[in-house]
Amino acid sequence: MSYPRQDGPPQQREVAGFVSVFTALQRNVEQVVLGKPEVVRLALTALFAGGHVLIEDVPGTGKTTLARAVAASLSGEVRRLQFTPDLLPSDVTGVTIFNQASKEFEFHPGPVFANIVIGDEINRASPKTQSALLEVMEERHVTVDGLRHPVPNPFQVVATQNPVEMDGTYRLPEAQLDRFLMKLSVGYPDEASEIEVLRGGAARRSPDDLSPVTDTDTVAAASALTHRVYLHEALYAYAVQLAAATRNHADVRLGLSPRGAIALTRAAQAYALASGRGYVLPEDFKALASPVIAHRLVLTPDAQLRGGSADDVVARALAEVPVPQPAGGGSLAQPAGGSLAQPAGGGSPAQPGGPAQPVGGAGSAAQPAAAPTSGATGAYGQPVSGAGTYGRAAGGGGTYGQSTSGGTYGQPVSGAAGGTYGQPAPGAAGQAGVTGQYGASGYATEGGRPEQPGYGRFDGGPTEQPGYGQSDGGQSFGRR
Repeated sequence: MSYPRQDGPPQQREVAGFVSVFTALQRNVEQVVLGKPEVVRLALTALFAGGHVLIEDVPGTGKTTLARAVAASLSGEVRRLQFTPDLLPSDVTGVTIFNQASKEFEFHPGPVFANIVIGDEINRASPKTQSALLEVMEERHVTVDGLRHPVPNPFQVVATQNPVEMDGTYRLPEAQLDRFLMKLSVGYPDEASEIEVLRGGAARRSPDDLSPVTDTDTVAAASALTHRVYLHEALYAYAVQLAAATRNHADVRLGLSPRGAIALTRAAQAYALASGRGYVLPEDFKALASPVIAHRLVLTPDAQLRGGSADDVVARALAEVPVPQPAGGGSLAQPAGGSLAQPAGGGSPAQPGGPAQPVGGAGSAAQPAAAPTSGATGAYGQPVSGAGTYGRAAGGGGTYGQSTSGGTYGQPVSGAAGGTYGQPAPGAAGQAGVTGQYGASGYATEGGRPEQPGYGRFDGGPTEQPGYGQSDGGQSFGRR
């Protein structure tokens, strides 16, 4: 599958294609990882966001199984590293060896030259060996003897580790942790899933039994598509405010870095696209905040003694930072001055300068369907009472081509305050649709004083407001 390069939010067919690939991968992985759909989804989100994953949990919970299942679902090259205290950096990146036959030095690539690199128990290696991954994880290449060697695309490191309280472990440095897009915890399975595992059968399937459901070229193209997912300016500010909330927290010694804020927005774009949307919502940030942010925070000693956790800091930041609202009552799914992002549920997007198109025959364009109940989610392009969403009007404020009181296009609405396009402003409304001489010059004089040209004007109120298809109480329209 390929996605033609273009600007603007993804088209609906591109969104549907991405969801199809993502769903196929998720179903394949869940054949061997039971009862953990959200963990699988987050791991795949990191893959398409171009980030690395650190899986931390106690032994025997399926950390390596998850990593191997993701790798087995792709047709690319997979390499595996078993981190031990005696592992050397050259064992990870590769080494240059002199060839006696050719009388030249030759580079022998290490295990990091693969699409998926699985690192078992990364925190059992020495800090010197752990640092061998710093360059390749951030810059996607390895420098050996002054020469750069790029790794293939896509490239992802999926590392597992035991909790630092376990014997024989080395705490990963902050610079290393900051290079992981997410830190996940598989956790113990629920009772039904664990019974299924004990019962055997399909639950005994190994990642080696899985067949690839997509290739690396498709993953690379889909990953590039996530960069086009629309992110409203208010959401950029939201990410910055969340980062600032962690930095200014009394219990935090080291808050979220700019790299971490970038990781949050990139993960949100991939997560939104996997949800069938070409635009990001605040809910995407909330779902990803803990796995993306928590492992990057360093608490103060006092907070650690009190039993505080980084997850608590993230939860407090989400509670304190207000959810963004676009200026002027707009939509977070709508670029300013551009076309709307594609809806997930079908229907065509709203065109610039035109009305939104409804889905499923619920009312025609520019006309609302039957009034929905308060708080109900109306169909795309129809008003609802309450907070408006993409293609829907908030309570009391109609959108383009819709009236606030059930009027039709080109007719006045009685008592409507601040009418929208095609509706008069406050004043006594004339007879709906009764037109005078359209386009009359209006240059007649009254008492020797020239009049200004009129264009569909009415004087039914204390001030004259431009209207469209209204009269001034039956008199000709276009002049006084």
